[in-house]
Amino acid sequence: MSTISFKDFKKLDIRIGKIITAERIPNSDKLLRLVFDLGTEQRQVLAGIAEFVTDPAELVGKEMPVVVNLEPRVMRGLESQGMILAADDEGHPVLLRPEKEVPPGSVVK
Repeated sequence: MSTISFKDFKKLDIRIGKIITAERIPNSDKLLRLVFDLGTEQRQVLAGIAEFVTDPAELVGKEMPVVVNLEPRVMRGLESQGMILAADDEGHPVLLRPEKEVPPGSVVK
């Protein structure tokens, strides 16, 4: 495992987002389109978790950390404006969530 400096780590802007819509992307087995409330704005994030989510609607209302200062990336003609954080459990994502509900846009430190 390589290391980065604390200065580089501090460059990440990670905020808690609340999912307001979640849907499958047509013709994609892997991607979900998630729209997050980040307090002062809404962001669309494409996440490669579709094969592990039975019903995307069950994600609506959940909070999770989102890296919000990544360069946008276009996938399947849609722009992803961030990245969710998840743990890897033998190839299956485990979505990270705050222990209790916090205001959307809360900074992760």
